[in-house]
Amino acid sequence: MRTIRHHVLTTAIGLASVLAPGLASGTATAQDTAPHRVAVVDVAYIFKNHPGIKSQVAKVEGDLKAFDAELKQKREELKTMAAKLKGLNPGSPEYSELEETFAEMDSKLRLDMARKRKELADAEAKIYYDNYLHIANGVKLIAKHNKINLVLRYNSESMDQKEGQSVIRGVMKNIVYHDDTLDMTPTVMQYLNGVLKSDIAAGASPAARR
Repeated sequence: MRTIRHHVLTTAIGLASVLAPGLASGTATAQDTAPHRVAVVDVAYIFKNHPGIKSQVAKVEGDLKAFDAELKQKREELKTMAAKLKGLNPGSPEYSELEETFAEMDSKLRLDMARKRKELADAEAKIYYDNYLHIANGVKLIAKHNKINLVLRYNSESMDQKEGQSVIRGVMKNIVYHDDTLDMTPTVMQYLNGVLKSDIAAGASPAARR
């Protein structure tokens, strides 16, 4: 476990120097003249585009689709049972027995649906929680290596004049301009490649790297 972690950290430091030379050289040049060194990272872009994270989310979505298909089948069974009830005489033994079976199935289906949806929601939340820790750890590591003492989150999405919400998001951006060499997003993406592979191989928790 320690060896894997050391390998990931060493790789990230190498990436910081090789994949973001502008980031390293720019901050080093400014060291004697600027008391604070700043970089930016697009966290939303990473969540949306990193293959490892997309794969994890796709698995949860696949589980949800499979469960919805199962629910549809059970609802059809209940629908058939309800139609059969209408053809029976209320109060008859057959009606009472089928009505009880229908009520039990309906109640179980509702409980199973609530349980499964919570389970899938929790699984998705864990994906974002774990990967945000990975991202934060990567940002911290890269920033320390490059002697950066402030990393700001920004949104690289371009405004679409035809989309009102896109325009609103663009207007509300906290960062209006930044030098491209200050963007550590690609470096963090590369860092995540190694971290996620290590987690798959060793079952490591991102909290252990904090």
